[in-house]
Amino acid sequence: MIDTKGKVYIVGGGPGDPELLTLKAKRIIESADVVIFADSLVPPQIVEFAKEGAQVIGSSELNLDQIMELELNAVNEGKVVARIQSGDPSIYGAILEQMRILDDAGVEFEIIPGVSAAFAAAAVLKSEFTVPEKSQTVIMTRMEGRVAMPEGEQLKDLAAHGCTMVIFLSITRMTKVVRELTSSGYTEDTPVAVVYRVGWSDELIIRGTLKDIAAKVRAAKITLQALIIVGDAVDPGLDRGGAVSHLYSADYTHRYRKAASGNGKS
Repeated sequence: MIDTKGKVYIVGGGPGDPELLTLKAKRIIESADVVIFADSLVPPQIVEFAKEGAQVIGSSELNLDQIMELELNAVNEGKVVARIQSGDPSIYGAILEQMRILDDAGVEFEIIPGVSAAFAAAAVLKSEFTVPEKSQTVIMTRMEGRVAMPEGEQLKDLAAHGCTMVIFLSITRMTKVVRELTSSGYTEDTPVAVVYRVGWSDELIIRGTLKDIAAKVRAAKITLQALIIVGDAVDPGLDRGGAVSHLYSADYTHRYRKAASGNGKS
């Protein structure tokens, strides 16, 4: 067990735009003695907040053992480490194994949430993922690849729900993604948006349907760092006269406000 005042912060670096860092994340990066960042996924502007004299290390060419050795050595010297992950660490952040090693070594650590690329994508698409009477459920998943999916979590299984689906780490298998989704639950005219490198300077949005999105992605030559978002929620022509939330309706009663009509739903 390490007896030191050092500490590791696992920091959500957001989708790419430095202005989407949380205040806490920025403060920790500014004060850390060692900053280790996933340089293949986190833009260099994020680590420009590091203080003068801080050790800044890109981790794209390092394996888990090498990264953890850097962290443990720094903590053993009483240093504060900021380990910056892309987006939010809890979503495909591969942090479980890091936490286990830190726990076993008796190292204090803290997780700082970040803005997921999923929610940054919703913002640039000007979409709400939970649209009344269209979809009240959001599934975040990925296509099976080198990492096997648990039983019942194949895309064709999840597609049966027909809700808003956010698909990570699958852009290179776009044709198979479409095949899986249309085999159960979604029709070919289901709206789809692909957002490439959301929050980066070269961000790109591709809209289409399950019928034509694979061809559009191929034409744009996108092969990495792109989210696939499926469902009516990303339809730019979503019915403006459709159902709306009761939350701010004058006819809706809740604990802070009575319905204007006096007989609103509660």
